[in-house]
Amino acid sequence: MTDLAKHLTNGGRELIAFRIGDQEFCVNVMSVREIRGWTPATPMPHAPQYVLGVINLRGAVLPIIDLSARLGMKPAEPTVRHVIIVTQVRNKVVGLLVEAVSDILTIKDEDIQPTPDMTSEFERTFARGILAIEGRMICLIELEAVFPHSESEAA
Repeated sequence: MTDLAKHLTNGGRELIAFRIGDQEFCVNVMSVREIRGWTPATPMPHAPQYVLGVINLRGAVLPIIDLSARLGMKPAEPTVRHVIIVTQVRNKVVGLLVEAVSDILTIKDEDIQPTPDMTSEFERTFARGILAIEGRMICLIELEAVFPHSESEAA
């Protein structure tokens, strides 16, 4: 058994870390299907502000979400350096626009610290916890909370 397999069977999990602005976030690697370069999206009428539009992903229509705008931060201005993290949220596939993928982390559940009480209710809704790793503060995002059931159905 590899070290990674041992770590994962001992309560460990793998996360993909990425940057939005000067902050780092991460999501469970099991919800990530692929990471691809930025492709301009076709806007959709009457879509929420954080929905950039849709792209064609090997014949399937993929909604692209500006994760920065969805999290209440300054909307992204996509460049060729941005990436799309293709994720599975419940039974829907959604693309998340982020600035860059920075790391793949292997952590244990006890490495996750609770979000501080001074954060907003909105942040506590999607933030599963904070990781303090190698001098970095990384917010663990729960994708199901970022996209409530009714919104992921609409996407």
